[in-house]
Amino acid sequence: MSTKDHQNSISLSDVHESVDMVNKPKGWKRLFSYLGPAYLVSVGYMDPGNWATDLAGGSKYGYALIWVLLMSNLMALLLQSLSARLGIVRGRDLAQANRETYPKFINYILWFLAEIAIAATDLAEVLGMAIGIQLLTGLPLIWGVSLTVLDTFLLLYLQKLGIRKMEAFIIALIGIIGFCFLINIILAQPHLGEVIRGFIPSLPDAATLYASKGLTNALPKETALYLAIGIIGATVMPHNLYLHSALVQTRKIHKSESGIKQALKWSFIDSAVALNIAFLINAAILILAATVFFKTGRTDVGEIRQAHELLSPMLGTSFSSTLFAIALIAAGQSSTVTGTLAGQIVMEGYLRLRINPVMRRLITRLMAIIPAIAVIAYYGESHVDSLLIFSQVILSLQLGFAVIPLIHFVSNKKTMGIFAIKPMTIFFSWLVAATLVYLNVRMVAGEASDYFVESDNLPGKLLIITIGLVFFLLLVYSILYPIFRKNNNIGAIHLHPELTEIPPIELPVFKRIAVALDFSENDNKLLGAAIGQGGQQKEFILIHIVESASAIIHGAQTDDYETKKDKAQLEFLVEQLKSHGLIAKGVLGFKDSAREIVRIVEEESADLLVIGAHGHTGLKDFFYGTTINTVRHELKIPVFIVNL
Repeated sequence: MSTKDHQNSISLSDVHESVDMVNKPKGWKRLFSYLGPAYLVSVGYMDPGNWATDLAGGSKYGYALIWVLLMSNLMALLLQSLSARLGIVRGRDLAQANRETYPKFINYILWFLAEIAIAATDLAEVLGMAIGIQLLTGLPLIWGVSLTVLDTFLLLYLQKLGIRKMEAFIIALIGIIGFCFLINIILAQPHLGEVIRGFIPSLPDAATLYASKGLTNALPKETALYLAIGIIGATVMPHNLYLHSALVQTRKIHKSESGIKQALKWSFIDSAVALNIAFLINAAILILAATVFFKTGRTDVGEIRQAHELLSPMLGTSFSSTLFAIALIAAGQSSTVTGTLAGQIVMEGYLRLRINPVMRRLITRLMAIIPAIAVIAYYGESHVDSLLIFSQVILSLQLGFAVIPLIHFVSNKKTMGIFAIKPMTIFFSWLVAATLVYLNVRMVAGEASDYFVESDNLPGKLLIITIGLVFFLLLVYSILYPIFRKNNNIGAIHLHPELTEIPPIELPVFKRIAVALDFSENDNKLLGAAIGQGGQQKEFILIHIVESASAIIHGAQTDDYETKKDKAQLEFLVEQLKSHGLIAKGVLGFKDSAREIVRIVEEESADLLVIGAHGHTGLKDFFYGTTINTVRHELKIPVFIVNL
């Protein structure tokens, strides 16, 4: 890929290298500036989709499966550090690296699978937030699901504030989740010695464990191994690997050996701290379930709403259930912000397609809301937990297609140079990948086998077999293709390129310069900037868009007072320029400002557009529009933006 292509496809362009680490003075402020990306990633490890497995593990097997959470956290730390390494060293996110490596047809499949995984993630977050709202307010679940579309505006506002403000918002939500569970843990008073013994790896037999605790109720149908698989399988989210490789690029670092080493060091520290916080929160959910439910014989608790209903009577205070619901809402809200960012990364990385953030968010959210509302409306609220499990199954299917290419990329010495991972790290990475793929395939196979036993639907069974075969072949292809592909030098890094003479610089010549005017006191600035670029021998096309009610309805056929006045004003400005010896003409447009400016510029064959930026931020962009973004993406000529 050429340098120009790379510049046009940088990851998360709005915040790319927006945190300057190069010119920041040394000290604790500079060190803290490195920290942040992993916190946005960590929320994916404590989203509502993980709560069910943590609750089930704690209520059915007590503290015995805490070690599984720790092991899955170590796996996540390894994979997330690899993802960060890819972004820091090569300046690529995982989607971009895949696009450069695999054939176009395979990339379309990988993009589609990634989008489905993100929609499944968002589905879990929508359901989690809706359940939390229902538990807190009593609002019907279908209304809670519908209300979650409003966080589109919250995300838009956070994006306008910048990446550091977004990180602060997410950290605040993580703090709320941690505080809520800390209070509940204090109220529950778990036995510290038994909690510590839970870190010793073991898979207890249900009959023996229940007999030793004096529990006479029915044994759980899920074995400890099954729940362990569920906990590990639900831990690593594929969208987090795409996300982390892009978020680390928000830091502008020295592209030298020492600069990259420092960035890798602090990125690992960032990941270790953030993911350990996620581990502590997951452990708190499991410990709370073990103390409140398993210890009291309520080993049948495995659903979020059921846990909420039982917390207050068993702890003796309604405050505990309220905290549980607040934590659930915070977990869903924090996860949905990062899920949208991952969607943006995947779409831009695979397709080089950028769309309005609001539209991107609405599409992602509707893909989650529509199936949720359909299931609730048709089956009722009792099937919501099945939908939550289904979302986790979809995530499990996609995981291998994110992990396997990632390991290939960071272990390739031709593209990573001296920063390729060492043989021991390669071994453990493939071991983790094999374990995760095996556990997820086993979990999905278990769900499929239940369907085969219980259903007589032959077409459905054939469809499952076909999908399974396609996934297996695609998985094998993703493993083997990077090994045998001939050209493996795409995207290779060069820390110290050879110095050469600067080639002759060709200065641009602008013959026809378009100027978008709004007939305000700012027009002088715009005209001055245009004349400064062009000079006396150039032609200037003055553009003004009429946006009256009549113009919106009738377009160029309108003849209202505002149109007549705008036409007279445009002719006056043209005559003023001509009186100064300049060549000028005026063109009126109607209705949509952005589209009309693009149309007029192209019809007039202008080779430069001068346009003003009014500094709208946040929600004002939604109400007033983002003309500049639309214009600069659709035009193929330089756009000179003047801050007004």
